[in-house]
Amino acid sequence: MIDVLYSLVDVNERFNRLILDPLYIHNLDLTVKSSFIHNSSTNNQILDRICEKILPQIHDQVNELACEPHSIERILIIDYPELYSLSLINFQKEIFSQYLTGNEILRYLLTNQITHLVVDIKNEIIAELSDENQLNIFPLILCLCKRLTDLTFCEFSSNQRLAISIFNLPSINCVSSTLMKLNIVVNTFDDCLYLLDGRLECLSTLVIKIQRISRSVLNIDNTRKLLKFKYFSLTSVVHTIYYNEQIVPLLNRMINLEELTLFITIFRHDSNYIDGTHLYDEILIYMPQLNKFTFSIITEIFINNINIDFPSNDNIQFSFIKKGFNQVGSYADFDSTKNLARCHVYSLPYEFKLFINLNNFFQGGMFNKIRSLVMNDTSPFEHELFKLVSQDFPFLENLYVRNCHPQKNKQHSSTLILFSHLVALNLNQSTVDYAEQFLFEKNTRLPRLLKLTIRYETLAIITNNFTNDAARLNCVNLQSIHTNKPFVRPEKFHQYFPLL
Repeated sequence: MIDVLYSLVDVNERFNRLILDPLYIHNLDLTVKSSFIHNSSTNNQILDRICEKILPQIHDQVNELACEPHSIERILIIDYPELYSLSLINFQKEIFSQYLTGNEILRYLLTNQITHLVVDIKNEIIAELSDENQLNIFPLILCLCKRLTDLTFCEFSSNQRLAISIFNLPSINCVSSTLMKLNIVVNTFDDCLYLLDGRLECLSTLVIKIQRISRSVLNIDNTRKLLKFKYFSLTSVVHTIYYNEQIVPLLNRMINLEELTLFITIFRHDSNYIDGTHLYDEILIYMPQLNKFTFSIITEIFINNINIDFPSNDNIQFSFIKKGFNQVGSYADFDSTKNLARCHVYSLPYEFKLFINLNNFFQGGMFNKIRSLVMNDTSPFEHELFKLVSQDFPFLENLYVRNCHPQKNKQHSSTLILFSHLVALNLNQSTVDYAEQFLFEKNTRLPRLLKLTIRYETLAIITNNFTNDAARLNCVNLQSIHTNKPFVRPEKFHQYFPLL
């Protein structure tokens, strides 16, 4: 939007009527996304014009506003009487804390007007801070925002989400009588339980990502019914062995839930898969108001000296059909050499942007929403599976391949594989075969590849110390390479990777 305002406003009256139409400018996004304003001098010139010439014309019509650190002071000089939604994007933690405590205009807006708030903190370096300094932002927001009903609180470092620990905060500082919807990343399951202990008395929607679900270290009530809860989304990518002990009791408290989303990975010992029968009998039967259940659930089972009759994939499918589920995807396998059984069940259409632990038993399908994929198996991935992945995940941007078993069929099909949207590829935990599979242009084309993570020895082998042409085409646009160890760039390195 910032490009449009700068380029088209005051070109002529017709453009002004179009661009300054209240239906268009009520949601004002002044964050910088375009290369059109890449350098700081141009950026300042554009912002000066917008703040001096345009905002005074439209400030009383803006309902939703998004801004960044470099622009917030100039943008907030003007009052916005109809503003109720504010997004603060790309703030460093210390700078954001200073604004919360020292900027009177921002404090006024948060206290008196804002009902919807998005806080996006990005830290270049993870600082070693005391708990007091590290955790003061979240309770300060709750304290300031007297009318807040919807809060999204995200913190990133090196493009990875950071988690906060709620239970370290004094409960008196972490209270809201108005908040109804919260989207947050926390460190432990205890943090989730603390958010649900009554301090957020109006909360009915919680979208939470938990870094790790482990045994509770404190005595926190996980039995009181959550009568106001209507929507709950839980994501935890790291496997947990505390599914029965922690997750199931929490879900059983939500007796009025209308929508449930689960993305979890479960480790179990001498047990069976999480299938349709289990989900209905242990969870869904206690949610009579539920009308939508979205899930991706991976079960990995270690067997110790016990015989377990694991169901086939057809039986897993039948377990969902007989309990009245809509269409469900699934695949399962048993590795007798490691006494490990694995099963992945997921609702269809697949609603998540991430798909993990795809293996050779994957049944296929269409996954248009997925942007990141992790492939992992104890048997080799062959060319045909990657061909299937390229077709079934057409908008894939990030791919992580973990496989230490060499390919058996290296006489690849003449069919060329194309990953037209892939920008990041991680082969750090794969053999050299998979580097050849992806980087040799005779096998695969990666026209948008920008980031490669790979072992240096593997990179040197497939490029013949950066002298052959086999992988040159797929590597020509690379902007970053991450290896397992530092290295001195050979003479030919810069010719092979001209943008590095």
